[in-house]
Amino acid sequence: MTGEKQYTIMVIDDDVTIGNMLQEALQKASYRVLRAYSGTEALMILEKERPDLILLDLMLPGLSGEELLPRLSGILTIVMSAKTDLENKVKLLYDGASDYVTKPFVIAELMARISALLRLSGIKNGQNAAAEESDGLLRAGIFTLDPSLFCVSANDREVSLTRTEAAILQILMQNPNRPLSRSTILDRISDNTPDCTERSLKQHVSNLRKKLETLDGTDHIEAIYGIGFKLSV
Repeated sequence: MTGEKQYTIMVIDDDVTIGNMLQEALQKASYRVLRAYSGTEALMILEKERPDLILLDLMLPGLSGEELLPRLSGILTIVMSAKTDLENKVKLLYDGASDYVTKPFVIAELMARISALLRLSGIKNGQNAAAEESDGLLRAGIFTLDPSLFCVSANDREVSLTRTEAAILQILMQNPNRPLSRSTILDRISDNTPDCTERSLKQHVSNLRKKLETLDGTDHIEAIYGIGFKLSV
């Protein structure tokens, strides 16, 4: 990876042995590694750094992994846990996890999952196509969203949105090329969009997807099975 900005992986695990093993494997694969040994320490680091992906243990001292997960919105997160029941895995995926590996895990498989998630997210050289906000407008890729007028433009074309569609697009544009869980989207837009429920979210996203496609003929919103949705810009 000479000459390229490294991907940054954050390991949040209070087990020093596992953390050291992960750090060694990640650094050998040319990743930059951040370490945190508790949920509280992780939040302090995240105030200054934004990793490309997080490896999160659930059994943390103080703030648990389950409590920390909702605060990691927009960051790819692989949960590492000894819990094997399907119901728990499904809940964590809905709560914002990008993937789940059961301890003990095979390091080669975990490294493959990391690589696949980074590739899926569209991250290039460890950097996201970050959104820009100015003059009340939000810009990401070819799109410019006016959240107050509920309209989005691209390629000298403009399309009107409903309040709910604008709210969904805003959170997707603030996290470009990153899968967002359904629960994360619903939590972030719930105050202003009472008509959007877990049952109706899929239809709102479908309507938004069709409107964006009219701007450049490209389908920009991808449904990520078992997780949620991703806006490609």
